[in-house]
Amino acid sequence: MPTVTEFMEKHFRHFNARETLDAAKAWRELLDRGGQMFVAMAGAMSTGEIGISLAEMIRQDKVHAIACTAANLEEDVFNLFAHTDYEMVPHYRDLRPEDERELRDAGLNRVTDTCIPESVMRRTEYALLDMWKEAAETGDARFPWEYVFDLLDRKDLAEHYTVPPENSWVMAAKENGIPVYSPGWEDSTLGNVFCADVMRGKIKSHSAVRSGTEQLEHLARWYLERAEAGTPVGFFQIGGGIPGDFAICAVPMILQDLKSPTPYWAYFAQISDSTTSYGSYSGAVPNEKITWHKLDVDTPKFMINSDASIVAPLIFSYVLGE
Repeated sequence: MPTVTEFMEKHFRHFNARETLDAAKAWRELLDRGGQMFVAMAGAMSTGEIGISLAEMIRQDKVHAIACTAANLEEDVFNLFAHTDYEMVPHYRDLRPEDERELRDAGLNRVTDTCIPESVMRRTEYALLDMWKEAAETGDARFPWEYVFDLLDRKDLAEHYTVPPENSWVMAAKENGIPVYSPGWEDSTLGNVFCADVMRGKIKSHSAVRSGTEQLEHLARWYLERAEAGTPVGFFQIGGGIPGDFAICAVPMILQDLKSPTPYWAYFAQISDSTTSYGSYSGAVPNEKITWHKLDVDTPKFMINSDASIVAPLIFSYVLGE
């Protein structure tokens, strides 16, 4: 039985397959010369259970920081707490509006073929509410990921896990002490809940959660620490959207706005199902990023037009040497 690595090296010779293999090889090469990798993740990858492969990448020191949509941050935790209550809808393309209403009225929120129960969102809110309230009262503002890490430290919740905790990439990030930036946190279920709780007076003010510019500063300082140590940092992007653009902009912000010399990102790869057209960030070819001071001419660059739920685990397996 061939390994994943052997299979890819034998069969992935052309087109997106070749690009996938080349991106995986270059990731290995970056790590082999002492580099680190930053991962930006959009889409619904946590609900797609990317944690099964991404968590091992974090544990084995192949991923060193993450930026994701706030939905990916929370949905990994939802999956940990309530996976057995999820409903699968393999025939989702055939659903009528009336079928969607039935799912809604049953308390099920559909993400393509997977329905997340509303109940886990409320249970998570109740678990976080006291932390948010206390932080707002005492002025102890924290980043969204710090609240989630604190939540995962609670022993009383561990008995309710419905999947092995080793399949949670957020758990792996907590255990390895890597930051998980979630720009635009308000664009998420828990962000919506937090805002509503402030409006209802349950939480004193919005001050409990640190701002997006504070997240950018934290990321910039994280990057500068590695630059000062001579550690090249690569950028691996799943999808497009705010986690990709927010995070990759740390370098041009340092260069052009902070006016501090720093190296460009040392590697770039993106898995996207978007095509290049009319100002689309998700579909922009990597070379466009040269004009924005994100990448340089000789930066290894890869654009994989495919389904990330298929391609990302293959790349992760290759980098892990499986």
